[in-house]
Amino acid sequence: MSKLVLDRIPQTNRLLAALSRADLERISSGLEPVTLTFGEVLHEAGDSIGHVYFPDNSLISLLTLVDRRHVLEVGMVGREGMVGLALALGIDVTPVRALVQGSGTAMRMKAARFRKEFWKCVPLQRGVHMYAHTLMAQVAQTAACNRFHMVEARLARWLLMTRDRVGSNHFRLTQEFLGHMLGVRRAGVTNAASALKRRKLIEYSRGYISITNRHGLQAASCSCYEKVKG
Repeated sequence: MSKLVLDRIPQTNRLLAALSRADLERISSGLEPVTLTFGEVLHEAGDSIGHVYFPDNSLISLLTLVDRRHVLEVGMVGREGMVGLALALGIDVTPVRALVQGSGTAMRMKAARFRKEFWKCVPLQRGVHMYAHTLMAQVAQTAACNRFHMVEARLARWLLMTRDRVGSNHFRLTQEFLGHMLGVRRAGVTNAASALKRRKLIEYSRGYISITNRHGLQAASCSCYEKVKG
């Protein structure tokens, strides 16, 4: 494989990095590097999937819509996975909105090319199947967390999961956006964030947030963080 091809493929995306050099070389012509911007919608629930995305240092929230007015995050996708997973199940319509939560880079592939490569490449099938299992576990744990745990602990869990995927303690985030992610009103987010700030676990201002004490934030998080991470 040429150095040019290697440079085009983000080795931090685990699904791509796990492939052999020969498999990467074959699929590289179908991969396109893209920059994803905070707040960008990759697809809406019910849309046909035109592309799949393999995030590098970007982060995508998977949101479900309720009564066409409320949204709730049911999962997040970072360098461990891909957006457009339904295609691997033979379904070309997405059940969720995919919203860019963290700006960054990704590799994009057209849906038709992904289907072709997926059925041809057994290692890619294994990786995607394992990721599908992981994502289902994350969705199930998130549903239970939203129902049973306090907002402060849920916020700590969510911030840690975001950190793990973007690889940084600093990221862009507004309280309104967090309210959508956690399914609570802005006042609830404000109270939870203020409590974590008073404990010197985080800092936030002007739409940005910083984790200042990761170990302390883990102690403040609910058990769902360790379960999903594991």
